[in-house]
Amino acid sequence: MKKTPRRAVIVGATSGIGYEIALLLVQEGWRLGIAGRRKENLEALQAQYPDQICIRAFDIRQSGAEKELEALIDELGGMDLFLQSSGIGFQNYALDPEIELNTLETNGTGFARMVTHAFRYFLQKGSGHLAVISSIAGTKGLGIAPAYSATKRFQNTYLDALEQLARMHKVPIRFTDIRPGFVATGLLNDGKHYPLLMPPAYTARKIVSALHRKKRIAVIDWRYRILVFFWRLIPAWLWKRLPVRN
Repeated sequence: MKKTPRRAVIVGATSGIGYEIALLLVQEGWRLGIAGRRKENLEALQAQYPDQICIRAFDIRQSGAEKELEALIDELGGMDLFLQSSGIGFQNYALDPEIELNTLETNGTGFARMVTHAFRYFLQKGSGHLAVISSIAGTKGLGIAPAYSATKRFQNTYLDALEQLARMHKVPIRFTDIRPGFVATGLLNDGKHYPLLMPPAYTARKIVSALHRKKRIAVIDWRYRILVFFWRLIPAWLWKRLPVRN
């Protein structure tokens, strides 16, 4: 009897980490539903694997985007893994309100719109694996990126709450909070200096490994695990005095 292929939906697969993860999963034999704003990027990936990939172009910031997600899941024929990869982040030393509000809309409202729909789907199904790419930036409030670090902490806490809610419903949903450090994607192509920069393909391999092992929290990679450990030890009075600059 032929084994049914595993099915994953990745929101934010047009480039960067999400794109690289999609490549790895499809090469493992998964059937994928991939989403993002740039339809041409989605179509290019689908053209490589037409029998394994369904696509849907939409903006998670828009009301009604959850209906597009639902249509993608239906076209795929169901979902075993949901990965929220879509997100933005900028250094905002001047505290430009446009940047802050756009970040909140994407990483906060858009994130919740997608993740709540995936959660409700898994509740009805009776199981599933819900994964989110957040960031180590949620560890502390970063003065050069207030909205980014705050929304990443929001995502960390939101996943904690959903895990408890799944238990209250007595439904075995697995959760993975993926926390990378700096990754060399288009988001960081701004001419600023970022230490310990990781290639997207390398980051994706580490993430896929964490997904297979169903890790609850995965800090990518070992260098950032050390960094986060010491970050947590820094008291508030000292943290606000650290000379972080863009």
